[in-house]
Amino acid sequence: MSKAQKTKEKILRQAAELFNKKGYAGSSMSDLMRATGLQKGGLYNHFKSKNELALEAFDFACDCINQRFLEVIKGKNNCFEQLQALVSIYLSFIEEPPILGGCPILNTAIESDDAYPALRERAQQAMNNWRTLICQIIERGIIEGEITSKVEADVVATIIISTIEGSLMMTKLYGDPIHMQRANEHLSKYLESLLVVESS
Repeated sequence: MSKAQKTKEKILRQAAELFNKKGYAGSSMSDLMRATGLQKGGLYNHFKSKNELALEAFDFACDCINQRFLEVIKGKNNCFEQLQALVSIYLSFIEEPPILGGCPILNTAIESDDAYPALRERAQQAMNNWRTLICQIIERGIIEGEITSKVEADVVATIIISTIEGSLMMTKLYGDPIHMQRANEHLSKYLESLLVVESS
């Protein structure tokens, strides 16, 4: 990696955490300069505008999370274990977050609802990628006879994601991981209910 690439990646990580904690609207150029240690000209050497930096920083944040997803499912033997791993990985995000400030998809989806259409589209793409990953695991589980064929993959994806994101929000709001722990326990039982039950 060249020096310029290393500098750009450092800017992206620092900007991603700043935007994730303070929001796009709440982060000024002065905040970005303070967070990165660069002057405005230094930032504009790598990014044409604050908008471009925000979009690339959001992508960077999502890539960090996706890496954790792929790492955690890689060593699992079956679809059920992969789904359980995707659910439980969020407990580790409390102590070791891939990006500081909570879930970038949730934060960006809320902030960009009407004001920032380009960011909203990015958040939708990121959410689609997460939904697709869950759906692919479930569909493979159905084909392999591990998960009951009555299951609708996208319905399960909605339930998993909504439960995780809601519990993340409550954990952050109250500063108490109990909400994430309760959601994790609930989703573990829910996932078990999707398994094919062997008849005796």
